Amino acid sequence: MENNLQAHTVLIQQAQRGNSVAMEALYKQYSKAMYNVCTRMMGDRYSAEDVLQDSFIVAFKSLKQLKDAAQFGGWLKRIVINECIRKGKKKNSWTEWDDDLHDTPDLDETNWWGTVGMAEIQTQIKALPDGCRQVFTLYAIENFSHKDIAASMGISESTSKSQYHRAKQLLKERLSRKI
Repeated sequence: MENNLQAHTVLIQQAQRGNSVAMEALYKQYSKAMYNVCTRMMGDRYSAEDVLQDSFIVAFKSLKQLKDAAQFGGWLKRIVINECIRKGKKKNSWTEWDDDLHDTPDLDETNWWGTVGMAEIQTQIKALPDGCRQVFTLYAIENFSHKDIAASMGISESTSKSQYHRAKQLLKERLSRKI
C-alpha cells in the first residue's frame, strides 16, 4: 500500500514537470472513472468524450497547483464535474416546477427500483432532461448539497430541489414500467 502511494506520488511529480509518459499513465489510470462521471452528467457519449478531454487538458495545465499527490483523484473529479457544469450551462434551460413536492418527504420510499437492473437505471438517468440529470447526478450520486449545486450551476436552491424532485419522479415512472 505504501509503495503504491509512493509510486503514485512520483508519477504525479513527473507529470507536474511535464513528463508526457507520466501524463499518459495518469490518463489511463483515471479516464474510465472520469468518463463515467461525464456520461452521467452529460447524458450522451459524444458530449462526455468532449468534456473528458477538456477536463484532462485543464488538469494537466493546472497540475502544478496540486499540493498533495494523494488528493489527485478527488481534485481531478472536481475538475471533471466543473467542466460538465460549465458545458451544461451552455445548453441547459432551467425550469422550476410549480409544485411544492420537493419540500415534502416521499411517502412511497419503498424500493420501487429494487427489481430493476443497474444498467437500466443508468440508461434511464442518461435519458433524463439535461437539468434534471445534472442535478440528480450531483445530489444523489456525487453527494452535493442543493446549496452547492445552486452555487456551482448559477441557479436557485429551489430550482435545484425541483429539478431533483422531477428527476426522481421521471425515473420512478420510467423504471416502474420496466418492472
